[in-house]
Parts: sequence; structure tokens; C-alpha cells
Amino acid sequence: MNLSTRRRTRWSLVALLSAVALVCGFATPSLATATRHRPAHHGAQAPVVPGSRYLALGDSVAFGYREATTFPPPSYGDPTSFVGYPEEIGSALGLHVTNASCPGETSGSFVSTANPSYACETDSGYRTNYPLHVGYRSSRQSQLDFAVRYLRRHPGTRLVTLGIGANDGFLCQADNGGTCTGAALTATLKGITRNVRTILSALRYRAHYRGQIVIVDYYSLDYGSAADNASSQGLNQAMASAARPYRVRTADEYAAFANAALHSGGDSCAAGLLTQLFPSQTATASGPQAGCGVHPSVAGQDVLAHAVESVVARHR
Repeated sequence: MNLSTRRRTRWSLVALLSAVALVCGFATPSLATATRHRPAHHGAQAPVVPGSRYLALGDSVAFGYREATTFPPPSYGDPTSFVGYPEEIGSALGLHVTNASCPGETSGSFVSTANPSYACETDSGYRTNYPLHVGYRSSRQSQLDFAVRYLRRHPGTRLVTLGIGANDGFLCQADNGGTCTGAALTATLKGITRNVRTILSALRYRAHYRGQIVIVDYYSLDYGSAADNASSQGLNQAMASAARPYRVRTADEYAAFANAALHSGGDSCAAGLLTQLFPSQTATASGPQAGCGVHPSVAGQDVLAHAVESVVARHR
């Protein structure tokens, strides 16, 4: 996810549910083909132990991004001021964390910087203007290229997490007058599935990575909103459709946030799971603006971390 407010996530419910059905339909033949040509990985994956290497991949959620009007104000020039669920997992499990995520990354720009990002590699994007948690070799190196190179150089890595796709939706909205419905939405979800399949195939077969991969899916901003729920479920289904042949696990962040927000009427903002935005100093016609952002708060990142930890195989 990126800098957008929660209002921008409310895609058309009917169109989204229809597109999810299409995703399920088109994914099956492609996945069958992928499975036929690329044998599945068998055998036990090495457990995560203290001292293991952990590579985190994704967008602003994994990065730990906070909006400018949160308190204390974030220091965009200092990446250590951003703490996401990868750092929490690393601390809890004693892992060496390499967090290669980028705010504004789309599933397409993750694969190649020639593809459009929402606000990662653009001229005004995050990676162009601010340091990430790790440095890339060049402006043309994609997050996928970084991941493949990293895993080849560190064959003992035992955990990789991947959360990607929300910015594809925001980009679709930006390209279609503020809405993402119908054929545009269907194409967006198909693109996420195609790109996540490419990512996972590269990790398994280009990088020869045999360790654990955990897909980190998306939460709903408000579980009382059918539209918000459908948006998140559509993204999650698109990722899940791509992941099946590659022996991955899924951290069910959608359910984890739902449980954490249960006593707040399902409102992730009211439950304290999202970043709290303070009024800006600039007066507007409607007065000071505040509320919640779309990114996890410290409490929200903690929920995400626990959900990932619950599916990671490790020595007890």
C-alpha cells in the first residue's frame, strides 16, 4: 500500500466479486501448466532457528511506512525510523533480517523496473528520493533481481516473506479516473496473479531457493464494509492463485486483523490497528483533517508479525 487514504480502497463490490470468480477460473489452466513443466518441491524445508537469515519482500506494509502526519513524524531520510513486521519477526525469532521492500511497489515493478510502480521507482517515488532498508545495485535493479541475487549469495536463508499487490489496485484507480472496476479490475487481478507466479518461480528456480516462503496477505480497513472486505479478499485470492504450485504458506492477516478488531465493531481504525493521522497545520474548508491511514500502526504490525510467526516451521 502507499500514501493513499482509506477512502481510495473502496473498489466496486459487484465488479470485484465478479473478477475474483474470473481469477479462480483463469488461474487453474495456467497453474496446471506451471506444475506440469516445473516439478513441485518435495522434502522437509529447514526449520527457522535463531541466527537464520530472513529476506522480507513487498511494499510499504512490510517496509513499516508511516504517513507524514503520524506522531512522532517519520524521518524519511532514516530508514531505521520505520519498523515493520519483518523487524518484529526478526527480533522475536532471533533472525538476521534483510528487508528489501519498497513503498509504492506494484507486482509489476517488483518484477521489472520497466513496469509502472505506484510510487516506488517513479520520479517522485520513494526509492528515487529516499533510502530503503537495503541498497540496490542500481536504479534499474528490480526487487526480484535483488531477491534472486541475495538468495544465490546466501543459500542458507531459511525464510522469505512476500506481500504485494495493493498498489496494483491504486495504480488501476489512478489510470481510470479514480475507480477500478469491470475490465480494468479483472486485468489488474490477472496481472497480480501472473506477476506473483513469476516472482515465486524465480525464487524457486532462478535462485534455487528451497527454504520456507510465506505469503503475507492483506487485511480489511473496516470489516463492517462489504466493499473493503471484497477489495482485500480479491487481492488475497489473486496471490493465492499464483502461490499454489510453489509450496508456500500463507499468513492469514485478513483473519488476524478481523480478530483484533472484533471488539471495535470490525473497524481496524477504531481498534488501533492503523496509523493515526493528526490534523495538518493547513486549514481546509472542512476544518482540520485527521483519522487513520491505510498502513498498520505499531499494534497492527505486531498482529501481522504474530500471524507470520504462527505459520513458520521452527524448532520448538
